[in-house]
Amino acid sequence: MKRFLIIPTLLLCGYCASYAQDTTRRAPVDSTLIGRDIISVLGPGVSLSQSDAIRQGLQKYIKANAEKKIVGYRIRVFYDNAPSARARSESIVRTLRGQYPSLGVYLSFESPNYKVALGDFRTKDEALPVYNALKNTYPTAYIIKESINYPR
Repeated sequence: MKRFLIIPTLLLCGYCASYAQDTTRRAPVDSTLIGRDIISVLGPGVSLSQSDAIRQGLQKYIKANAEKKIVGYRIRVFYDNAPSARARSESIVRTLRGQYPSLGVYLSFESPNYKVALGDFRTKDEALPVYNALKNTYPTAYIIKESINYPR
């Protein structure tokens, strides 16, 4: 009888030990560092020496990845298929580009719907402040999960 209790106990201990060594879990990305270079993160009083080859290699890497898409979030501001949807969507795009010049504004057409989305946010938390600012003007706006442009 003791053997029947010892074997499951050993198996359970082995499973717990393997779970503790799981290396596939990753720490969350600090989105406050997106778009910042290493020198601005280091702060004042810190000097960094690097060769031009490293700086050029980093710039080359950034340019090579600029066309990549990653999964992130955007704010869907407009979605309609009415006869006036095209004119209305173009008007919204012009307005949003004036209000938010640093954020991408995306107009798309998937028959029969015109869609306008705003931003390239890695997390929903990044999108929430902009969404809260928009929801009074665009009450039908909502946050969507979508392929976004690679951060620059």
